[in-house]
Amino acid sequence: MLTYILRRLFSIAFILVGVSVIVFLIVNVMPGDVAHFIAGQFASADVIEAIRARLGLDQPLGVRYWHWASAFLSGNLGDSIVMQRPIGPMVTEAFGRSALLAAVSFVFVAVFGILFGVLAALNHNRAVDHITSIFTYLGISVPEFFWGIVLILFFAGYLQILPSGGFVPLSQGFGPWAAHLVLPAATLTFTLIAHISRQTRSSMLEVLTSNYVRNARAKGMPERLVLMRHALKNALLPTVTVLAIDIGWLLGGIVVIESVFSFPGIGRLLLFAIERHDIALIQASVLLITTAYCLSNLAADVVYAYLNPKIRYA
Repeated sequence: MLTYILRRLFSIAFILVGVSVIVFLIVNVMPGDVAHFIAGQFASADVIEAIRARLGLDQPLGVRYWHWASAFLSGNLGDSIVMQRPIGPMVTEAFGRSALLAAVSFVFVAVFGILFGVLAALNHNRAVDHITSIFTYLGISVPEFFWGIVLILFFAGYLQILPSGGFVPLSQGFGPWAAHLVLPAATLTFTLIAHISRQTRSSMLEVLTSNYVRNARAKGMPERLVLMRHALKNALLPTVTVLAIDIGWLLGGIVVIESVFSFPGIGRLLLFAIERHDIALIQASVLLITTAYCLSNLAADVVYAYLNPKIRYA
């Protein structure tokens, strides 16, 4: 297993190199220029060229990428072209907030998604199963920003018991800190619970009809042990894969949620950088999100091996 993990980490390094090249090329062929954004719409051509020369934007793409990659490998993420601030602290702080929001959402998604899926499978074609199916259809079909707007209108607008957005550090008190996490975490949870519960339900129904579950019941094993030791452990294998994908989505795909709730995370920072063609900030944000996504998939494979001895022995 250790050899496998080291081999996967080595492949992740190649993935990061490929992603950095692709993102660098895409950003440089996008319409617009960061020099125009800095100089303003009424700046002369000479002023824009001077800014491009100062920022090194007049150099060939290969030279610019080499300078960025060399600095990145030495631990220097550079400075934001637009804000003229070191990128490292900005990205770290924004990613920490997104990771906090993702962690809170992930706990609720994993617990309640698996719980609802198991309950729906155990009550197949009954009222609980039908209610869960309706719930999952709504969560999958309706975009997450809609639920975010609904929660803001109800809890922040009508009831006025929760803030509509923003972020408050824990140093200002646990109550305000938790209150600003409730609505964005609830929006993410509602969307992803639908995926997890539906996957768990399908896997659980398949496992409950398997031969080893029937044999365990025929031997007189208590139903609780049959479900926990034989059925649920094997039914969780496909769910683990979906959970790993959801971790990557939570860390990198919450741009919409962070925009709706004005949450200062990595997704909103990346959107800010893209709008202003801040190449160095885009590169650092994308690579950080890519790393988190790859590591979440690696963690899923390790959990797979723990749950399934066949994979571990192979």
